[in-house]
Amino acid sequence: MSFFGQITEALTLCSQPPVRPVRTAADPPMEPKEALGLLKDGNRRFVDGRPLANRTNAVVRKELVELGQAPHTAIIGCADSRAPLETIFDTMPGDIFVLRNAGNTCTHAEGSMIGSLEFCTGKLGSRLVLVLGHTKCGAVYGATKTFLDAQGVPNKKAGSALQGLLQDLGAVAQQAQQEMGPDADADAIAAHAVRVNVFHTINFLLQFSESIREGVSSGQIQIHGGIYHLETGSVEFLGESPQQSELLQSSLPVPPSMVGSSEADRGTHGVRTGADVAIKSEQALKLLMEGNQRFAAGAPTAVTTSKDMRRALVKCGQAPHSAIVGCADSRVPVDTVFDSMPGDLFVLRNAGNTCTHAEGSIVGSLEFCTGKLGTQLVLVLGHTQCGAVAGATQTYLSGATSKAPGSALEGLLQGLAGVAQKASEDLGPKAEEAAVVAHAVKVNVFNSVNFLLKFSEPLRELVRKGDLDIQGGIYHLETGKVEFLGRSPQHAELLSSKRSVPPSITTGAVRTSKSGPVLPSDALAMLRDGNERFAVGAPVAGKVYQSMREALATVGQAPHTAVVGCADSRVPLETVFDALPGDLFVLRNAGNTCTHAEGSLLGSLEFCTGALNTRLIFVLGHTNCGAIKGATSAFLQSKKQGGAKDLQGKLEGLRRGVRL
Repeated sequence: MSFFGQITEALTLCSQPPVRPVRTAADPPMEPKEALGLLKDGNRRFVDGRPLANRTNAVVRKELVELGQAPHTAIIGCADSRAPLETIFDTMPGDIFVLRNAGNTCTHAEGSMIGSLEFCTGKLGSRLVLVLGHTKCGAVYGATKTFLDAQGVPNKKAGSALQGLLQDLGAVAQQAQQEMGPDADADAIAAHAVRVNVFHTINFLLQFSESIREGVSSGQIQIHGGIYHLETGSVEFLGESPQQSELLQSSLPVPPSMVGSSEADRGTHGVRTGADVAIKSEQALKLLMEGNQRFAAGAPTAVTTSKDMRRALVKCGQAPHSAIVGCADSRVPVDTVFDSMPGDLFVLRNAGNTCTHAEGSIVGSLEFCTGKLGTQLVLVLGHTQCGAVAGATQTYLSGATSKAPGSALEGLLQGLAGVAQKASEDLGPKAEEAAVVAHAVKVNVFNSVNFLLKFSEPLRELVRKGDLDIQGGIYHLETGKVEFLGRSPQHAELLSSKRSVPPSITTGAVRTSKSGPVLPSDALAMLRDGNERFAVGAPVAGKVYQSMREALATVGQAPHTAVVGCADSRVPLETVFDALPGDLFVLRNAGNTCTHAEGSLLGSLEFCTGALNTRLIFVLGHTNCGAIKGATSAFLQSKKQGGAKDLQGKLEGLRRGVRL
């Protein structure tokens, strides 16, 4: 080289900035805030055209090798050649841990992405994660076009990995379209989808990585989003996900594609069979939650059963970890909603997920499942926009419950009307019908849960022993997510129920003189039970057969209660207490009083308690009693006028009951 050339090279070297120090494992971890500041400063230098990180030397490279890396930030970026991350942020080797693919997504690289980030934030000590999208992203724009073109067209199976990627990014495009509104054009939707996709990836990281969630919860790690604008070179920093707090409640430990079979979930044969041990209710609930999270995230793992799996299900029998009482609505396929395999769930379904018109079938089936099959969790699952509950609400609000049902459907809706009434009362008279329906869905879930606890001693006994839990949930059609409601607020109270079978399958034996005497407390309980059946529209009396009538005629009566009631036609006592012939010894007169029937009434009661051995006398008045109203009016009028002796004598008995 000439002397002039040597001088030129020396001057050039002197004019260049010195080589910047590099981060190595010898450096302490960097706070997320400081790391974010470095990224912002680096991008500002890049935009201004004055980068500093453009030289390395042998010393720098040797330090990185011998001391190891300690990047201050992990970045998930797009593979687009126009978005080189180290250049955009003007970083030195050792500064950032870079992960890139088309669309900066976890959709088809979930295990690789999350595993890499867990290594970086755990082993290498990085405390900031940045998910970086960019404008005019080919993957996102392609996914948006694919989604928009496919609207109204049956889904086609992906013919290549690229088609699969674009189809799976369709959820991002769909959300962007919904947020932009019906008038937005394709370019506007795609541009917004870039932003949606950034948070979609962040949410995926939070949802499917236990270690990352723990780091974020403790403040050790922060996950931010950003968009690189190709047009200006600047990065728009978006901050943390709006759903971060919610997603930190996730319980999924690994990405869906990495879920493996184990005895705890898939069973020893790849599916749960009778060869597997029973799963505790807590673990079963966790399996339901995780399965629904996979379904809602669009990442199910349930696979097609093999011949060996089907053979095992036949040979070994079933051992479902959960029993589900769900609605028959075609939009709520229970097995799919929980991403379950054959053998996982024992599913019972009817319109309205109710016991109202299927009580014996539902309760008996659950007693079989929990008793014979060993299932330790029952979930009653309602869903939003339930047609049966909506119909029942309309039936109640229109007053149609007073008419005799003209079909089984009308009977079902009338049976559910009590749910609508409770929901309406909870919300108050000003509530709109849509709000009543939405609340009635929840009321109905607990109504069914309560029914199971109230009318099944086998289920109650398992719950008392800790071998069964009964909970409720609501499937949200809009999101695909199940809202788990837990136990009924009346759980503890209902465990003390003494009822052993549902009302509709109560045996219809009549009482005769061969029946033993009934204790007053038991007789009172029978009255309460009968009245409750009458009040909810589920009476069982009236099924009197020839053999019953013959027994009553030949053997004689032994009523468990003597009832003194009013003669008012609106108060048929046997009906009010849902009683069979032979149950009640009934005495009635206007005002249910002894005033003008004392000898007859007392003599009758002495006969009933003495000769028939009845041990409970129940005196029943009723609201809006005409006799009492008349006596009250006459008494007040006579008091106002000074009192007429003849009227006073006639009403002397009745008015004692209303004198203050």
